[in-house]
Amino acid sequence: MSTAAPQQLKPKDFASDQEVRWCPGCGDYAILKGVQKALADMGATPENTVFISGIGCAARFPYYMSTYGFHTIHGRAPAIASGVKLANPDLDVWVVGGDGDNLSIGGNHLIHALRRNIDLQILLFNNEIYGLTKGQYSPTSKKGTRSPSTPKGSVESPISAALLALGAGGRFIARGVDTQQKQLPGVLQRAREHRGTSFVEILQNCVVFNDGAFEHFTAKDVATDRQIFVEHGKPLRFGSENDQGLRVRPGTLELEVVKIGENGISEDDLLVHDERNRTLASMLAAMEAPLFPVAVGVIYCDPRATYGEQVRDQEDSDSGDLGSLMMSGQTWTVAG
Repeated sequence: MSTAAPQQLKPKDFASDQEVRWCPGCGDYAILKGVQKALADMGATPENTVFISGIGCAARFPYYMSTYGFHTIHGRAPAIASGVKLANPDLDVWVVGGDGDNLSIGGNHLIHALRRNIDLQILLFNNEIYGLTKGQYSPTSKKGTRSPSTPKGSVESPISAALLALGAGGRFIARGVDTQQKQLPGVLQRAREHRGTSFVEILQNCVVFNDGAFEHFTAKDVATDRQIFVEHGKPLRFGSENDQGLRVRPGTLELEVVKIGENGISEDDLLVHDERNRTLASMLAAMEAPLFPVAVGVIYCDPRATYGEQVRDQEDSDSGDLGSLMMSGQTWTVAG
């Protein structure tokens, strides 16, 4: 009997033999690389991992992973993933979908997966456009977006994916950027470690139909001043000189950006990130550039019992059989 430790897998071990077929330069390539690295770093195993997707560019993801996979129908990936997880709790179940797939036709399924707190990792690739169907505006498209379906510009206000997830009762909310390969695998690892539904919004560039949608805070020359990587227990500071921070404006319940060293401001005046604080999470998730830095990292994490755990507890505590249960309580006799 061998006592050798299992061999540590590498990112390439999670790559399938299928040709990756996204547009050249698509942000999905970077996300695929980040996920494969994260799985290797976490010590995941292909035979215990499954990726489930709906419809859209992001939905091709399972084909490119050397794991189990299921390419389902539009918007229904969270529902099918819920069934997979409940049927086999030992599986590591990931849901992959775009902003259209998860927030439009699949919005209802996403909300209830978050509300139930099923032990899934949900990755939402947000490029603020419908890519597969040639560039129509999506639920996250900015007001004024011109597209084939809004030639004069969208008049709708966009959905904030992170705020929606918080409002639905999500217990783990995080945000990443496709090109941030140093931070993204760590965020994905935190998502997998969380027991319950983990929701990770990944801002992803569509080079064909919505190129540069996030450049105003992701471009190299502005990223450090317009993003803040939040970490539990650490002061909320950022900037190219790391001399800017966030505090609550005195006398209000609003955040403001301050500069350390000006007007007597020191690090002690800054907010410290508490990922268990739902109110703070809502404020961070709502920040938009250029007035505020965009928050990336784990914005909220406050675990509770998962749906599967609660269902199994019910089953374990039930001493009766199904027939007795069905005949208990209010019953009616139908006369002939």
